[in-house]
Amino acid sequence: MKKLTSAFLGLSMLLSGTALAEPIKVGMITTLSGGGAGLGVDIRDGFLLALKQAGNKDIEVVVEDDAQKPELAVQIADKMIQSDKVDILTGIVWSNLAMAVVPGAVAQDKIYISTNAGPSALAGEKCSPNYFNAAYQNDNLHEAVGNYANDAGYKKAFILAPNYPAGTDALTGFKRFFKGELAGEVYTKVGQTDYAAEIAEIRASGADSVYFFLPGGMGIAFMKQYSQSGVDIPVMGPGFSFDQDVLAAIGDAALGVKNSSHWSKDLDNAANKKYVEAFKAEFGRIPSLYATQGYDAANLILSAAAKASIKDKDAFRAALKEADFDSVRGKFKFGNNNHPIQDIYIREVIKEDGVLTNKIVATSFTDHQDAYASECKM
Repeated sequence: MKKLTSAFLGLSMLLSGTALAEPIKVGMITTLSGGGAGLGVDIRDGFLLALKQAGNKDIEVVVEDDAQKPELAVQIADKMIQSDKVDILTGIVWSNLAMAVVPGAVAQDKIYISTNAGPSALAGEKCSPNYFNAAYQNDNLHEAVGNYANDAGYKKAFILAPNYPAGTDALTGFKRFFKGELAGEVYTKVGQTDYAAEIAEIRASGADSVYFFLPGGMGIAFMKQYSQSGVDIPVMGPGFSFDQDVLAAIGDAALGVKNSSHWSKDLDNAANKKYVEAFKAEFGRIPSLYATQGYDAANLILSAAAKASIKDKDAFRAALKEADFDSVRGKFKFGNNNHPIQDIYIREVIKEDGVLTNKIVATSFTDHQDAYASECKM
């Protein structure tokens, strides 16, 4: 395994003008190679940007590439905990990797803060005082599109997702709120690139709409092939499938597609405006949802670290729970299971100054909590 970064991050300005109560070492395990690399790169970049802006010299971050392999992620986590002596783990993109790493890490009394993956088990029965999700619970964005599909008048949806925990949660979430019938429900292979069979099935299904969750390269391949197929059934998806990390690769086939997100670059709050401009200035691109979750997670850690020592776990966890930071999402708070209660929007893919991006067109949910919080005993 290759260590990509191990450095103290800091400029001249300290967070709120004060040093942290105690130096903190963060271990970031994320996907930086292979088909899902763009997602991990964005999470890393957003996280490190927040730390750079804070300018605090008491944060050390070790970043390593899991190559989207659960067994490698477990090896890295073990090394970070036992050899690197990290205080906090973060960064995992994929739910199957999170399920491989998180239960063992929190059992060793390490705090894990999710920047993306939100499997239902960790929101419900396997919730933990040491596990915080700064992104969403997997079902949430899919629930929002199921709710929107009713408002849009769709009665017969064809739904598909990859066959792994987040894919199962995705379609479960859509079905939880969609009131129509299903023209088909298909689980594809993780990493699949040829969707000819699925598109043929959609064509013959009699569906009036298609909902899919295919993150990263999978979604790019599907949308290109779907556009070329001539099938004209409207497509919907979660923000992950139509965000800045993939829109350029999909091209104009994405125009007009409705998708759900708990963040958008056009959210009208001061923290978001500052963030979007800073990210563009730093990296020369519009931030994605993944980058934004990394950014908020870093600011969450900084907010807690300004109040409590990482050596006092109870106090630090209590400070995390307060979520006392200016989220770029606007409103942000944790529920009983340490998952966000937040607004979720419907966006439309548009072209702005020649660049494909999104704009908010509706609010699907206000102060939405995940369906598994009642199963969490905290």
